[in-house]
Amino acid sequence: MGTGTLMKNNSMPTAARFVRGFDMPLLVVVVALVVFGLVMLYSASWDFSRAAYDGDAMYMFNRQMMWLGLGSVIALFLAFFDYHHWRRLVVPVMAFTVLMLITVLLMSEIRFNAKRAIFAGSVQPSELAKLVSILYLAVWLYAKRDLLQDLSLGLIPLGVILGVVGGLIYQQPDLSAAATVLMLGGLLFFLAGGDLKQIGVLLLIAIVAAWIVASISLTGQERVADFIAGIKDPLQASYHVRRSFEAIVNGGWFGVGIGRSLSKVTGLPVPPTDSIFAVVVEELGWFGAVMLIGLYGLLVWRGLVIARRAPDMLGTLLASGLVLWVGMEALINMAVMVGLLPFAGNALPFVSSGGSNLVTTLAALGILFNISRQASASTHDTNHEEWRSFSAVANLRWWNGRRRVPRARRLRSTQE
Repeated sequence: MGTGTLMKNNSMPTAARFVRGFDMPLLVVVVALVVFGLVMLYSASWDFSRAAYDGDAMYMFNRQMMWLGLGSVIALFLAFFDYHHWRRLVVPVMAFTVLMLITVLLMSEIRFNAKRAIFAGSVQPSELAKLVSILYLAVWLYAKRDLLQDLSLGLIPLGVILGVVGGLIYQQPDLSAAATVLMLGGLLFFLAGGDLKQIGVLLLIAIVAAWIVASISLTGQERVADFIAGIKDPLQASYHVRRSFEAIVNGGWFGVGIGRSLSKVTGLPVPPTDSIFAVVVEELGWFGAVMLIGLYGLLVWRGLVIARRAPDMLGTLLASGLVLWVGMEALINMAVMVGLLPFAGNALPFVSSGGSNLVTTLAALGILFNISRQASASTHDTNHEEWRSFSAVANLRWWNGRRRVPRARRLRSTQE
């Protein structure tokens, strides 16, 4: 039987062996999002690129293809790179990220009234900081999982970590990226089993900090004022949101057709980046928008399935944090374009033009695929006691009212 099994494995096609262990539904969703994003970016960037880059209508699309190639290589590497190695690599990677954030502040490269990029606008360290913050916090929370109830060893160190990274990002200024890092930190602390009282304190501190930032920052004041005015009367919203409303209304249920958007050539701000969701709705209508939202929903769902099946708590924290980050970025971008949140400047993952966001998103998915591969290969190495303690927290925190068979017991019963 062993020889027959060996011969069968050897006869397996190379491609089948290569993708073995990959979560295929997730892979299909990612490919669909990439293709959708390229089509919409080609449509949204044509006129903008021709006007901004000396008549080169393909400039932004070609750059996106270049970043897609680089991101795909990185994702493929990380899909076969054991995520447990991050436990010893994450500290130097975080140090490098902090150094990059400081470098941005020291350089004089200003774009759109902010210091956010280096290398002629090609690299935005704040996007890397979001990804690395998830890796660092997941590793840190996993290592301190038995000490999270201690205020001096749980909430306070977490606040220091988030404060340093978020503060450096805020100085660029990039309010949305700083807020994203803080929200992800609180979310991971929540998932790791942090005390509910500490989480309440963290939430209160976040609200107070957000109020102070909005009161001191001129950018924050302007965005909050525009948001409140838009809620009271859409006609009094910011110019950006009003043009987005115009595009959405013009799109109707089924859109005007790919490439036929009028708003992208009549004043909609930066249609290939922040405003691309408005172009999607105008050209494909609400039907196309719902399809895109559905793809993001499937992405988050498959990511959470992988998180639940992860071999250990570290894999669960990493998978949850990474996929919820991608979903959060998409949600914020779309909510801003329909006037439900103050203007944030978050990219729409896989769709907006931008190399830093695309590469870091693909890198996150590469790590997610590695967790998926290890989950499929691991059936006997799960730490049952770790899973029992985490499962109780996870079931409570995912609002799961049904009684479930603990993972350890389910594995034991299937082995019998």
